[in-house]
Amino acid sequence: MNITAHPVVASLTPVFLLIGLGYLAGRLQWIREGAVKDLSNLVFLLLIPALLFRTMSAVNVQALDLRPLAAYFPVALGLLGASIAWRGFNRGSVVMAVGGVFSNMVMIGITLVELAYGKAALVTLLTLVSVHALILLTVSSVVLELVVAREARAGGERVPHVLETAWAAFKGALIHPIPLPIISGLLFAQTGWTLPTVVDKPLQLLGSAFGPIALVLVGVTLARTPLGGHLRQALWITASKNLLLPLLVGLAAWTLGITGLPLTVMVVAAALPMGANVFLFAQRYEVAQELTTAAMGLSTVLALFTLSLVMLVMSYLN
Repeated sequence: MNITAHPVVASLTPVFLLIGLGYLAGRLQWIREGAVKDLSNLVFLLLIPALLFRTMSAVNVQALDLRPLAAYFPVALGLLGASIAWRGFNRGSVVMAVGGVFSNMVMIGITLVELAYGKAALVTLLTLVSVHALILLTVSSVVLELVVAREARAGGERVPHVLETAWAAFKGALIHPIPLPIISGLLFAQTGWTLPTVVDKPLQLLGSAFGPIALVLVGVTLARTPLGGHLRQALWITASKNLLLPLLVGLAAWTLGITGLPLTVMVVAAALPMGANVFLFAQRYEVAQELTTAAMGLSTVLALFTLSLVMLVMSYLN
């Protein structure tokens, strides 16, 4: 068998080549730090909403398989809780636990899954993406706010009610450039209408620009990611994110009778490297910022090997 022709290699190679080019651009200062935020805004506020809306605007809600949600998120939340219990109930513990379960489904996952498995696989992935941040970030926000509240009470300060905190977290995760276009696209699809060409073509062009720009941006971010001094803890987080989570998700999906392409997409989604939202948590709560950055970089670099392994295993199981 020609290894270069294997579909796993064929789909992973362009993804990591683009990340590598972004890394080179970052190291050589072709894309400077001030431009990274602008490029991030371009990706999240314009390119990805166009891709998500257009993809979901042709999906009939009756055809959606919701079993992946029932398999994926109880496992992710269970691992999140176990990680917090293992490390202790504090800010750093919660942020590290989130790093061990939160996948980069958008900037890496969407392009990789489409390259490897085609547009049909995107329906399963986007079903997960639609509530990924909503569930994991909301729960994590509430847990972090409970930690902050406990610290504040210990200092004699007044803290908001837990329900107020939960609502604010839920609203922030819902009104977001990822869930909104998915939900809007699904609602549009149920009307039975089709997008007019004058609207569909610009959305298609914007969506096709998302993949390469997002992957180059991942590489640029990696070029500014220090690993020194945090390698051991970053390895634990990476092991949870890149290996343990996909194993547990795969077992949960198998017990629910999920097979074939949906099973593969779920396991690959779980095996994706750590998402950037974890750093935003660390930044907001002023804890473990350097460790989170190091873990994100290490998880992405090692994904070249761990993700290849997971995808090869799934290719032989299905």
